[in-house]
Amino acid sequence: MATKKKTISADSRNPFHTLLNLWPYMWPTERPDLKSRVIWASVLLVIAKIVLLSVPYFFKWTTDALNGKMDAAGILPAIMLGATALIIAYNVARILQQGLNQLRDALFARVGQYAVRQLAYRTFVHMHQLSLRFHLERKTGGLSRIIERGTKGIETIVRFTILNSVPTFIEFLLTAAIFWWGYGFSYLLVTAVTVWAYIWFTVRASDWRISIRRSMNDSDTDANTKAIDSLLNFETVKYFGNEQMEARRFDASMERYEKSATQVWTSLGWLNFGQAVIFGLGTTVMLVMSGLAVQRGEQTIGDFVFINSMLLQLAVPLNFIGFVYREIRQGLTDIEQMFELLEVEAEINDAPDARELDIRQGGIVFKDVHFYYDPERPILKGISFEVPAGKTVAVVGPSGAGKSTISRLLYRFYDIQQGSITIDGQDIRTVTQKSLRAAIGMVPQDTVLFNDTIAYNIRYGRPAASEEEMKAAAEIAQIGTFISHLPDGYDTKVGERGLKLSGGEKQRVAIARTVLKAPPILILDEATSALDTTTEREIQTALDIVSKNRTTLIIAHRLSTVIGADEIIVLKGGEIAERGSHAELMQHDGGLYASMWDRQREAVQAEERLKQVRENDEFGIVVRKAPAN
Repeated sequence: MATKKKTISADSRNPFHTLLNLWPYMWPTERPDLKSRVIWASVLLVIAKIVLLSVPYFFKWTTDALNGKMDAAGILPAIMLGATALIIAYNVARILQQGLNQLRDALFARVGQYAVRQLAYRTFVHMHQLSLRFHLERKTGGLSRIIERGTKGIETIVRFTILNSVPTFIEFLLTAAIFWWGYGFSYLLVTAVTVWAYIWFTVRASDWRISIRRSMNDSDTDANTKAIDSLLNFETVKYFGNEQMEARRFDASMERYEKSATQVWTSLGWLNFGQAVIFGLGTTVMLVMSGLAVQRGEQTIGDFVFINSMLLQLAVPLNFIGFVYREIRQGLTDIEQMFELLEVEAEINDAPDARELDIRQGGIVFKDVHFYYDPERPILKGISFEVPAGKTVAVVGPSGAGKSTISRLLYRFYDIQQGSITIDGQDIRTVTQKSLRAAIGMVPQDTVLFNDTIAYNIRYGRPAASEEEMKAAAEIAQIGTFISHLPDGYDTKVGERGLKLSGGEKQRVAIARTVLKAPPILILDEATSALDTTTEREIQTALDIVSKNRTTLIIAHRLSTVIGADEIIVLKGGEIAERGSHAELMQHDGGLYASMWDRQREAVQAEERLKQVRENDEFGIVVRKAPAN
């Protein structure tokens, strides 16, 4: 599955280049069994074409035999010179040709689906290799629809290219040769002009329809994006009662899709009508020529029937060539956006000589780190600090100071512009991303769970963990008792993004899977800031257990969670404003940390007073309000 493929061009205006780059998917060198299927499918197709060309001959001979002018003694054996035998042979040839076609499709089915699987797999892997910046800027709904259309487009292109284009071209040549050999150059000329006009018109009309198809795809992507985005934010929609607004946004996109889709089908009607006119004119000319030849005694009725049958058979591949061209061009249109995704280069790549991270103690050092997302807006301005092995360091500061950026840089979601970040003396840019991230555990502020069972989400930290290890991790995270009281226990579904669980329950699941991962380095990125005070204290107890004897970096907003840290670093405007232990920082009267602590303490006291008032009100203790004047 991991076979590296050649880069695919996204240029839909150069279809031959794109088809050339698709060849590895049509001819899978890593699968000899599939290559043999391609060969046998091609052989059967050629045989089917030869059998197909015999059908008009049997029809011609049958007509002449019924008319008493049969003269094929030198071509057919005596047993087949009778009309009945020829009728049987005619129908047997038709049935055999259909059977060969179906056998060909059955042989090639696995090849086509394998090609779809390979490209879908490659696209999926590539999406995970792209940077966090890319995914923050894309919309999930539109991205999924692009990939869906692209994989279907690949199946269309692979199937039609390998099974139909070349054999159909061979059929054209054989048909032209038969007309020239049997009836003269004039029939060949009419056939050639008809085929050329038909293909020219089909190509021009199909190219015109491509822009319409692209507009339809854009509208379809936009509508799907809005639908997915609205459903993912179902609660927010309900909070503000904006169902009608969401419906109007979705309907506006669908209205554009409706107009484009209508144009697609209308233009298809004009294309089909034009094709019918061109081929009808060519057929009329050739049948008139044959009819006059029959009247002059130069041809038999069988010849007239033969020419008509050959033209009818020629109409099928001609129509199919138009269909194939349309489908391939539309397929290229469908996959061009996915090809563009495949051509997006990963922002963060392993160095050519990258090695595995060698964790000895787990000490982290930030040295003169400069970083920005936008050059006009620097985030970190030369910060330096150390997280000693087995110690806990907290980073606090006002919103926008760059706290969460530090955790993203440590995970190497982005590369710094200046300075270095090292673990046990190893610059994280010189080690593999996989080994780096395997050494770090994360408990984020906003825990998003997979729409699966609690067991699946906990075991995500280490998929190979045993049942006992998973349950032990849940107990450490203080969620084991809660799970045991659920009707389905660990098999309970958590819903989309874990919405069936409360905030505290989701955080405990996040802690449990980090415990199961058992990393030497732990990052707590505002892991309790979204929780109430009571739940925060409960979660903090679990976090203290998890971080014991681990190198721990805490990104915090609530200062009550970092009192026990060995060192607290206060960021302001991307620079270190203060640093020290809680006690040392509190001694700085008027300092940033001390002022933040006072404000948060007042907020907590106000919250507790409000909670007390609510409890008293519940038991009827609160003093009644004075009546309004």
